[in-house]
Amino acid sequence: MGAFIIEGGHPLKGTIVPQGAKNEALEVVCGTLLTDEEVRISNVPDILDVNNLIKLLKDIGVKVTRHSRNDYSFQADALNLDYLGSAEFVKKCASLRGSVLMIGPLLGRYGKATVAKPGGDKIGRRRLDTHFLGFKNLGADFVHNEENNTFSITAEKLKGTYMLLDEASVTGTANIIMASVLAEGTTTIYNAACEPYIQQLCHMLNAMGAKISGIASNLLTIEGVESLHGATHRVLPDMIEVGSFIGMAAMIGEGIRIKDVSIPNLGIIPDAFRRLGIEIVEDGDDLVIPKQEHYQIDSFIDGTIMTLSDAPWPGLTPDLISVLLVVATQAKGSVLFHQKMFESRLFFVDKLIDMRAQIILCDPHRAVVVGHDRNIRLRGGRMSSPDIRAGIALLIAALSADGTSRIENITQIDRGYEDIEQRLNALGARISRE
Repeated sequence: MGAFIIEGGHPLKGTIVPQGAKNEALEVVCGTLLTDEEVRISNVPDILDVNNLIKLLKDIGVKVTRHSRNDYSFQADALNLDYLGSAEFVKKCASLRGSVLMIGPLLGRYGKATVAKPGGDKIGRRRLDTHFLGFKNLGADFVHNEENNTFSITAEKLKGTYMLLDEASVTGTANIIMASVLAEGTTTIYNAACEPYIQQLCHMLNAMGAKISGIASNLLTIEGVESLHGATHRVLPDMIEVGSFIGMAAMIGEGIRIKDVSIPNLGIIPDAFRRLGIEIVEDGDDLVIPKQEHYQIDSFIDGTIMTLSDAPWPGLTPDLISVLLVVATQAKGSVLFHQKMFESRLFFVDKLIDMRAQIILCDPHRAVVVGHDRNIRLRGGRMSSPDIRAGIALLIAALSADGTSRIENITQIDRGYEDIEQRLNALGARISRE
């Protein structure tokens, strides 16, 4: 599994560049299955989740060319469709959440797909109903094989229709879009997710010959086309990593510049940190976070306690609640965090409490943080990373803590963050991998 040994208390200073967006990369890489021509994608993050998905595409016959570390070409002109139903393929899908994004393009192009219930973070219930209800609206039939926990989806010809999604699921929206671009007629998706990841997928598909309108809204219109062709695409900077770096800079930074962050695609992320009192300076497309001697949590206009909660885009992404919560432990004031979308994501706070943080876990969805105003430093400890985002939050806590910390199960962090210890050590951190 591996572990990080972190010597806390060493200030970070300098410039760091965010990697490509993990969630976007998973979507657009699967989108290459929709054509037999070459699609070239740059700024692909070199992380476990993306690398495992690329290996899975190779297994089914996609020709993958790696031009450089973060630059790939994909050509799906000779897929082994029989392999999709094999026990080996099912086993691999079961360990990778991103594998669910293969269903839409395979169904759209070939009229069939067999995919296992995907793996990923254990952060609560992550149902697939939205995906399958969308496919059913397009005319597909699906069967759940309980013996091996696989889903078989088939359709002679998908037909466009109007649908109102039961939730604004990001992966559900992506899957339905990819199934619809080759469907017969026009598909209208209302209550669609509209995260930058979805916008980027739509832009890439349009570059491949799709006809998608309403991009950046929750009402998408997709006119089906006969086929798609090759294209080039560049993945956006990872807004979750940008937020993670803001958190590190606030807790332990002595002046950090985060380069080329694509500010228009960060949404309200910078403002969420500003509500905790963090000073953030926008300089061109960079964010500069000066040293924060103290930072004070805002209150609402009527004087009530600040509440930060997650919501579908353009609301606050749930992936940064863990980071914001850690940052709040050293702020002046109190804040209520309401994690609405996943019921197990706040359970990592017991590790922060062991590090001397003052946190009240109200229930699986809510926690109150009483900030120390830097009067009580966190102390190092031994902990394990339960998921990607809690893992990076614990790493931020350990960097700012007194003493040495050990974080185990760092495979979870590697799933979402490229070369994280080398990049932070270049800023002055002292992290070793064991």
